[in-house]
Amino acid sequence: MKILVTGGAGFIGSHVVRRLVTTYPNYKIINLDALTYAGNLENLKDIESFPNYTFIKGDITDAVFIDSLFFKYSFDGIIHLAAESHVDRSITDPLAFVKTNVIGTVNLLNSFKSIWKDNFDGKRFYHVSTDEVYGSLGKTGLFTETTAYDPNSPYSASKASSDHFVRAYGETYGLPYVVSNCSNNYGPNHFPEKLIPLFINNIIQNKLLPVYGDGNYTRDWLYVEDHARAIDLIFHKGKNTNTYNIGGFNEWKNIDLVKLLCKQMDKKLGRSAGESEKLITYVKDRPGHDLRYAIDATKINTELGWEPSVTFEEGLAKTIDWYLANQDWLDHVTSGDYQKYYEKQYN
Repeated sequence: MKILVTGGAGFIGSHVVRRLVTTYPNYKIINLDALTYAGNLENLKDIESFPNYTFIKGDITDAVFIDSLFFKYSFDGIIHLAAESHVDRSITDPLAFVKTNVIGTVNLLNSFKSIWKDNFDGKRFYHVSTDEVYGSLGKTGLFTETTAYDPNSPYSASKASSDHFVRAYGETYGLPYVVSNCSNNYGPNHFPEKLIPLFINNIIQNKLLPVYGDGNYTRDWLYVEDHARAIDLIFHKGKNTNTYNIGGFNEWKNIDLVKLLCKQMDKKLGRSAGESEKLITYVKDRPGHDLRYAIDATKINTELGWEPSVTFEEGLAKTIDWYLANQDWLDHVTSGDYQKYYEKQYN
């Protein structure tokens, strides 16, 4: 089987690629990534020489290139993770999110449809999305697979649009697909613009920890390796035309999460209790900030037997340990050195 993973050099994508390459030696895994700021091949150093793994640099917004790639490899399956994903960036440059998340997804759908010409037996298009398409919850309730879409940021609007296109191609052309919507991921290799890796790095460097608003925004947190395991299950055993919500059953208010992170970091860095909490500072809230996300992952649990393998406290400790043990990776990412190296190699 030949599987295309888009965005495979990114945070979630690299964990998915590693899992597929090491679990299925008879598969051919092709990793397509544009190597923008969030794509880093250092994430996959340990598998880059595996015989069933190939990396290709390319942009999903280039329809001609995508067509040529599909005709060359005749992929049996696609796991589509490539996306612009940072809400703050979407507020300042929404068009970039439309290009990658909407047009890029449609390019992949068109190529997939063209290469197989309605003969889709044994084929699958797997679109990985986000819980942010559902909008914001109140103090109670959970997002289910039937929750109405209500995106509030340019990022979530672009992902909602791509979700709708995937389903529309299923209805219109009979394209076999599955969709998953996940909660906030955390873990090793996370680009340090997101809350947890950013704050780990800031604590190491004794920099301020900027918390939006009053800090009471609530998120459900999913350990990235648990997410990769769920993606593997859905790709192989999920039912076509179905949606699966993937959540960590780990709801945390941002301020409580940050205080737990500070507490764990103080212990691991040998600092006095409460030292890192002094770095917390409250900043002006961002526009379109959803109050609460929380996933009901009952369906994937009952149908596919998936459940999280770690509690948030355990996963956070593992994440901190990884960053402390991989300071070179963190330094390369924050300095941009990783981009300079791969620009020379692939340009």
